Order: sequence, then structure tokens, then C-alpha cells
Amino acid sequence: MPILHRCIAFIFFLKLAFGLTAQTDASSASVYKVACVGFYNLENLFDTLDDPLINDRDFRPDGKLLWNTDKYWSKQANLARVIAQLGTEVNPDGLALLGVCEVENRTVLEDLVAQPPLKSRNLQVVHIDGTDERGIDCALLYHPGYFVLEGAQSVPVLLLDQRTGERDFTRDILLVSGLLDGERIHVMVCHWPSRRGGERASAWARAAAADRCKALADSIRQREPMAKIMVMGDLNDDPTNKSLTKHLQAAADVQSVPEDGFFNTMYTHFKEGNGTLAYRDSWNLFDQILVSRSMIGIQQGGWSFYRSVVFRKPWLIQAEGTFKGYPFRTFSGDTFINGYSDHLPVYVVLIKKPASGPRP
Repeated sequence: MPILHRCIAFIFFLKLAFGLTAQTDASSASVYKVACVGFYNLENLFDTLDDPLINDRDFRPDGKLLWNTDKYWSKQANLARVIAQLGTEVNPDGLALLGVCEVENRTVLEDLVAQPPLKSRNLQVVHIDGTDERGIDCALLYHPGYFVLEGAQSVPVLLLDQRTGERDFTRDILLVSGLLDGERIHVMVCHWPSRRGGERASAWARAAAADRCKALADSIRQREPMAKIMVMGDLNDDPTNKSLTKHLQAAADVQSVPEDGFFNTMYTHFKEGNGTLAYRDSWNLFDQILVSRSMIGIQQGGWSFYRSVVFRKPWLIQAEGTFKGYPFRTFSGDTFINGYSDHLPVYVVLIKKPASGPRP
């Protein structure tokens, strides 16, 4: 059922899950539309075929991981189980938009959305082959009952090795524009450079990626001063790192968001000790969703941020072994353990009032 016809049901779910007050007086109710937007690092979603243009040698039947058809389809089923549940506490259709990363190609995503838990949603795929040396890309899945695609582009992040001056190829930014229930929204799906070589030594690379996102946002705002912009992804930094706070101007609270900056919807989770991945027995919150200032506060007819969620279920956490207490991943070292991902997914709940205002 399209979003336009689910308002009453959604307000019930919102009141149940979040305590949102819908009633304004005895004779009328302020009815809010709801959409959920998420991000999930799918952890090396490769097919089993050899692609001579990328470095996929580990993910072949003769590679060190012995990656084969059975393992591939098991991982697909596991990921579909997770994605099918995201956001369903407020919307039985789940997510309207889902950004993903660490995918090899479009085919693995088409296989994913065709899995039984997701097939009925008819999720569509936005994917463009990028320039990453490993061949892993960012992509966007969208529910066609909620989102109309207008355009997409893959934007490279130019990194020059500080010692040699040579180009270091990393993941492109996927910029997608479209109509979310008739309102234009711009989404950047990111996988910023890793911390390989150490957090401090590699910080310049993530700063460069953040600067690229900021430049894209500024360009959009020049055309659309009140544009609704979201930045999401595995940023390989926490909400308090300078790539977020200084370069992207992502504020920790809504009162501090600059006109050309963002609100980091995941900051509170991080300060409360919650994370999306674990490393050396400590948690980081690298998977984040940021919203532009134009998405703060309930605006008549406009989408606004309401709440953020780190999706953490007991079955997504490894119960034993080397990575006990960590997100239940696909491999422990080179051993296939049939998990989901080494990251937990995140999503935000967006709400808006219909353009006509309160309904009886």
C-alpha cells in the first residue's frame, strides 16, 4: 500500500513505539506520514565469479576463503533477513531507502532484493561501478511505492598518496536524487577511506572524503537553498572525529547546526556507548546518517528527522569464538561462520505533516 494511504496506520505505530502525540484537540488529529531511511555495510558481498578488472581473488571457489555458491546464497538469505526487519516497528513496509556498501556489482544486489523476505517489496537498485581498487561500491535500494528516482551519479574522491603523489583509489560517493512522497531529497551513500596504517596517519583521507561530501552539498544548496540532503555510510570515523565535526560540519545537537551543515543523528548513540562495529574489544560507531538543517523540526509538508536507531538484536551478535560479543560476521579469520555482517545496520525515522494539515 503506498505511503499516501498509510498515514493512519503509521500514526498508530508511532504512538505505540515512540509515544508521538497525534491528537491536537477533541475534534481533529494531526496525522503524520512516516518513512524510514537506513544504511547497512553488507561486508564483502561478492559473487563467486572471477572479475579480471578487480581484486576479487579471495572470493572465488579457489581463493583462500573458498567462497562458493552455497556460502554466497547463505549470506544473501542472512542479509535479507536483517533488511526485511528494519523499520517495521513503525512501518510494515520497512525502509523506503537503504544505502549499502561493500558490494561487488549490481548482480549481487539484484540477487539480494529477490530473496523471499524482500521479494514482495519490489525493491529497486541504484548502482554505478566505481573506481575502488578492490572493486567494492556503494549502492542504494529503494521502495518504488515511496521513492521516485530522478538521477544518480558516482562521484570519485581524489586521494593522492602523501609520500609518492600517486592516486589512491577509494570508494566513490553515490549521489542519488529523487522524490520521497513527492518531495525532492538528495542522498549521498558513502564508504570513506579506512584506518589502514593507523587512525591519525590516515585521517587526511577521510577529511578529503568529508570535504568532497561538503562540496557536493554546497553545490546542491546553490541550486536549491532549502534542499533536503542526507549523508549516510560507513565513514570509518566516530561522530566526534574532525572529519565529521570540522570538515562536514556535523553538529551533535540540533541547536548547533549551521545553515550549511548537518545534524549527526547518531551522536547520542555514540555518547551512550553504543556502536555499530567492534575492534580490539571496543565499540565504534562508524555507520552514521546525517541530515541537513532543512530536515530538523516538523515542517508543514516537509520531511523531518524524528528518531535514529541502531538495529541490534541478540541474533546479530556472535555468541562464541574469537569475536564473541562482536557483530556476527561472515568469516572468523578464514573460517566461514555463516553470520551476517561485521557491522550493525542503522536507520532514521522521518515524519511530515500532509500538505493539507490536520485532518478530522
